[in-house]
Amino acid sequence: MKMAGLSHITATATALLPCFYNGTILRRSSLRLRNGGSREPKLRLRCVSPSEFDFSPPPIDHDLLDTISAGGGIVSEDGVVESFDNDDEALDAFDNGIVVVDLSHFGRIRVSGDDRLHFLHNQTTANFECLIEGQVIVFIIECRLLNSSNHFCGYVCSFLKGCDTVFVTPTARTIDIAHAWIMKNAIMLMVSPTTCQSIIEMLNKYIFFADKVEIKDITKQTCLFALAGPKCNQIMSKLNLGDLIGQPYGKHQHYTFDGMPITVGVGSLISDEGFTMLMSPAGAVSVWKTLLSEGAVPMGSEAWEKLRVLQGRPAPERELSKEFNVLEAGLWNSISLNKGTHEALVRCYKGQESIARLITYDGIKQRLCGLELSAQAEPGSTITFDGKKVGKLTSYTRGRNGSSHFGLGYIKKQAASVGTTVTIGEDISGIVAEVPYLSRQHPPTNPTS
Repeated sequence: MKMAGLSHITATATALLPCFYNGTILRRSSLRLRNGGSREPKLRLRCVSPSEFDFSPPPIDHDLLDTISAGGGIVSEDGVVESFDNDDEALDAFDNGIVVVDLSHFGRIRVSGDDRLHFLHNQTTANFECLIEGQVIVFIIECRLLNSSNHFCGYVCSFLKGCDTVFVTPTARTIDIAHAWIMKNAIMLMVSPTTCQSIIEMLNKYIFFADKVEIKDITKQTCLFALAGPKCNQIMSKLNLGDLIGQPYGKHQHYTFDGMPITVGVGSLISDEGFTMLMSPAGAVSVWKTLLSEGAVPMGSEAWEKLRVLQGRPAPERELSKEFNVLEAGLWNSISLNKGTHEALVRCYKGQESIARLITYDGIKQRLCGLELSAQAEPGSTITFDGKKVGKLTSYTRGRNGSSHFGLGYIKKQAASVGTTVTIGEDISGIVAEVPYLSRQHPPTNPTS
């Protein structure tokens, strides 16, 4: 890792590190950075075995928010990093460089217990029973890191799996998209800030007496960063995390950074590209400062919301609600259409029958679209085509420098073709446009397969 005033990196003997997550012991190979003849400060960045890694962290402190505030960030009273007064710069960095976003206000739910896979398999749209955590390769690489010889030191383990899944009602109406990491002893769910508590309450309601499942909210005990932009791979290589480059979306691995556990996964929640980082509050400041020192541009939640709309990712209370079903939202990559249909999997998941009927009887009458607008428009406005109501605007944002206007909305299929001109409200013109997040979704060519 590149750090000012540090000229050499050498590997030391394997030691034991108490794990802040569950009080167990983790093995590590520490890396010592030498600054001439002075005492050697220690920096540790390595992969750890998933069988030794767990999440039961201590309460959050506010060192990260203090650091962000001191660096020019605007932090709300409830601890959300709203802005760095650089929205246009951050959006440009997403397209041409690297951005880092503190998403610690997003919900993190830990689902543990022997029945966790089966439980989430039945409660959400993804096929969790085909997602099994990876096997560990139990050898250690001892290496020497000197000047330009940046080799990784520590355990080598296969990658753990992950996916997106959707929480829906029994009639397949949308609640939220969850990004899931399947770990050795638990499943980690990352959800929107507004739905975390209601999802926990809903899941607890469906745990029966014999179920070996435990639900825990660890939002305030962890920190979450998203790293996005076309130059992400460069920074990952500099941090000796290049083994994640090119891995499928959702794959993740456990490391230690500066002595603290951190999990890094492929995908930035808003895009299949980029990376997500989950860590202890005790290690968050070091990670944040290191990412900035390597060229990442900080992005606040207000710019992130702009980016969400421009990318076309649905959000609760906007595109995800009891008004719209999961297929109208276009979330095909998060839905398993055949789980529960095989002899070995005779059970159904919540919303499955409604989803099957929608597909069988061509019941998808509208779809979520991007809209290039002629002026500012109010979410909730009616969308018309040839004088007839065909949909509803759900989100709106200004483009860079306030020079353009963009929105998301549900539009009936006959008016939802890219390039179609529609009217929003009384006299605002809108052109139906593709958005990256939805264009990556892949409806099945044969839904019954």
